[in-house]
Amino acid sequence: MYILLALIGACALGIAAHFLIGGRELRGVVLTPAVATALAAVVYTGLQWAGVGEDSIWLWLASVLGSVVVAAAATVALVRFRRRADASARAALGI
Repeated sequence: MYILLALIGACALGIAAHFLIGGRELRGVVLTPAVATALAAVVYTGLQWAGVGEDSIWLWLASVLGSVVVAAAATVALVRFRRRADASARAALGI
């Protein structure tokens, strides 16, 4: 049941990261929170299987904060790629 706390925390921080990262018009509103939540589930489960206890701070830092950092980095990379693709499409069309 503690995994729900990690998932809710990652989702909430993912929502905050969505609004802090620019280029919101180039991506979906759910992208960053969904990636953060999915990564938190995978990391939390993997660390639990590896024997890390629920009382370990590393479990919470890796699953909640780590997943949000990775999701934010993926979002920034996606926005950069989208801006580059849009610019090359505009140049190809002569706009």
